[in-house]
Amino acid sequence: MSQPIKIVVSNQRGGVAKTTTALTLARYLAETGRRVLLIDTDPQGSIVPLLGLKPTAHLFNFLIQNYRFEECLTRAHPNIEVICSGRDTTDAEHHILTQVYREFVFEKVFAPHEDKFDAIIVDVPPSISLLQTCAMIFCRRVLIPVAMETLSLQGCSASINAASVLNTQFRDGTVNVKTVGILPVMVNPRLQMTDMVMRAIKQISESHHVPILPSIRQDVEVVKAAKMRKFLLDHAPNSRALADYNDAAKVLLDYLESGKEHGHQQQQAS
Repeated sequence: MSQPIKIVVSNQRGGVAKTTTALTLARYLAETGRRVLLIDTDPQGSIVPLLGLKPTAHLFNFLIQNYRFEECLTRAHPNIEVICSGRDTTDAEHHILTQVYREFVFEKVFAPHEDKFDAIIVDVPPSISLLQTCAMIFCRRVLIPVAMETLSLQGCSASINAASVLNTQFRDGTVNVKTVGILPVMVNPRLQMTDMVMRAIKQISESHHVPILPSIRQDVEVVKAAKMRKFLLDHAPNSRALADYNDAAKVLLDYLESGKEHGHQQQQAS
């Protein structure tokens, strides 16, 4: 069996549709018949209320208390299993800080279960943390949603730099984290700020040799889906935001599966 697609959805700024992006990408992959594992590492645990889940165990139980992997899964869809986060996720990070090779904890505990899935998506908090480092090392690929405001741009650059620091820290080749896409989200072309942010995204893309994915238009159906505790596809299958996410997902998968990312990887390293 081939290795699963593994992606961290990251931006060092909150309110940029990270969780929405992780959920919608997971749902898109599930719709193609792929088995998806969605891991929430944010102590706020946004995925639980957004989907109305009722987990019986959390990430903390798996990482620290050695619960069986299957006991920590919460089904969100026939093809999507979720490892949910909660307030005790912060305690998990404190425990991991004392471990040897702590940056590789996710690789150690999740790798034995990779063959059960075709894709693994990790949603991380909007701050540089040990769990985010663990997720980046485990997945090796980072997708960055960027909203149409300046702090989101700064968060994008911070995420790219975090990946670069990891690659520099582990120069022996054991770690090679790549930013595989910048995803403009909540785009309203009527606003002047949109033009400014999109120009800045283009500059970041050219500077770091990171592809820009198709933009996601602003859409009230995204908020409504969250209130209804549903995936966007299940709430509003004809919404413009979903159509945009589908286009972006197709481009991203083509990029990953065609080998194009390796060319960008060499450029990033040069």
